[in-house]
Amino acid sequence: MGAFICIGVSELAKGGGRLLVIYDGVCGLCNRSVRWFLRRDLRDRMRFAPSDSPEVAALLWRDGFDEGTGGDGPSSIVVVLGVGTASERLLVRSDAVLAMLEELPRPWPAICGGVRLIPRPLRDLGYRLIARFRYRIWGRLESCPIPTAAERERFL
Repeated sequence: MGAFICIGVSELAKGGGRLLVIYDGVCGLCNRSVRWFLRRDLRDRMRFAPSDSPEVAALLWRDGFDEGTGGDGPSSIVVVLGVGTASERLLVRSDAVLAMLEELPRPWPAICGGVRLIPRPLRDLGYRLIARFRYRIWGRLESCPIPTAAERERFL
């Protein structure tokens, strides 16, 4: 995927407060989820980067993220808010997914509000359960798929 990096992290910061979504590029579920969000992100509020990208590793290291990171990146989806600003912060697991849903058109923000009523430990338990079996159920890809020409500007 590195050959198709279209925008850098510093350029993303200039992009009007978009979310940077860091996902497992070889996970079948993760890739399907990214495609789902791409189709629904009508306001162009998200940018995506596979977790094994060198730019992502530098960003995560800068923010002190070490949970589950190895050579392949984090074991959770990560959403970076305020990329390149003093208020930059990372969201993981269910908080990351909910931040993404809040950026979509109706009815997703309302659904997100309802899900937020569930305590985070319970939401994250569900997230971890799905994450644990994601490769068995949705498969593992040989490599991160190359985005289409129309999608490339939305990927780091």
